[in-house]
Amino acid sequence: MKQNKSAIPTRRSFLKSCTSGVLTLATLSLAVLKPVQAARLLLSPLFKPKPAPDFALENLDGEIIKMSDYRGKVVIVNFWATWCPPCRFEIPSMQRAWNIIRKEDIVMLAVHVGGNPDRVMQFAADFDVDFPVLMDRKSKVIKQWPVRGLPTTVIVDPKGTMVLQAIGSREWDDKALLDQIRKLKG
Repeated sequence: MKQNKSAIPTRRSFLKSCTSGVLTLATLSLAVLKPVQAARLLLSPLFKPKPAPDFALENLDGEIIKMSDYRGKVVIVNFWATWCPPCRFEIPSMQRAWNIIRKEDIVMLAVHVGGNPDRVMQFAADFDVDFPVLMDRKSKVIKQWPVRGLPTTVIVDPKGTMVLQAIGSREWDDKALLDQIRKLKG
């Protein structure tokens, strides 16, 4: 097939325009996505803050832990499962956050939904988790809290009111996120 010589510059111009357009779109998408990603690191206020439902759940040592035991403290309540990839992703950052806040009178509770306690114990050992892991074996507690998917984390203020939430995984040791939680201490 014979090419028309006058069409060659047109094709080159077209390719240059396409390349330029793609680069412009890529630059714009980075400018838009970067703030969106940063915003996703923070916590969202609950639409209707309300009292945190009390619960009594067994921890991995067989002790019963009650939500009401932590009245007067900021409590981070994370709902998760070992089979949930985003949950598995965020656990190391939760442990790093716990290492930072454990002396600040902020409590972190990880409520495992359903599942086999032996598997949860192994998971906690594999990830060196030393903050309290509680077992919601029959998935009753999760139904009382504003949880629509895993992982979901709810932050309870010292008055016992659910005020902030994170739907999906976070980098829990992020300074801005931890500062947002610290502000609740008063």
